[in-house]
Amino acid sequence: MLEVELKFALPNPEAFRQRLAELGAGAQEAVTQSDAYYNHPARDFAQTDEALRVRTVGGEAVVTYKGPKQGGLAKTRFELELPLADGTADGWGEVLVKLGFRPVATVTKRRTPFLLEREGRAFELTIDEVEGLGSFAEVETLADDATRDAAEAAVVALASELGLTEPEPRSYLGMLLADGPEPSAAAD
Repeated sequence: MLEVELKFALPNPEAFRQRLAELGAGAQEAVTQSDAYYNHPARDFAQTDEALRVRTVGGEAVVTYKGPKQGGLAKTRFELELPLADGTADGWGEVLVKLGFRPVATVTKRRTPFLLEREGRAFELTIDEVEGLGSFAEVETLADDATRDAAEAAVVALASELGLTEPEPRSYLGMLLADGPEPSAAAD
């Protein structure tokens, strides 16, 4: 499955929340996500534009692989998320380290998702409060190879309708590590 998304700095989260309500987007419960990122032992994910993370939300966890970004108007990439048994995130992190993967950093954010159905396409819109970075909005939908172009156009159009005009191309991890001593892996 392809994830098609755009991210934007969000100077006024409350105004954005009101705009989402006007469009009929349904607010979901806010959650705190902790994303532990790992780098491959034989190739640098910052160079290959890939990402591997273990995300925890409460006691639940998923491991996510993100492939390199594909060209286009929106950030589009292959994504595979696999659920982990409850309470096993730390153990999986330990397994990855034993296999030679190197912990890069952990990104923590408070995410408030909103769901919107439009013209037969489901969108997830989020307000993210990212520790150390501030507030961001994401506009996302899923696609396959056949529907990729239409999905990108739909994401761009919806973002524009929401008044989001300056996409942030970097991942949260990339932004957090931009001033650090080591280049970051390309992840969200």
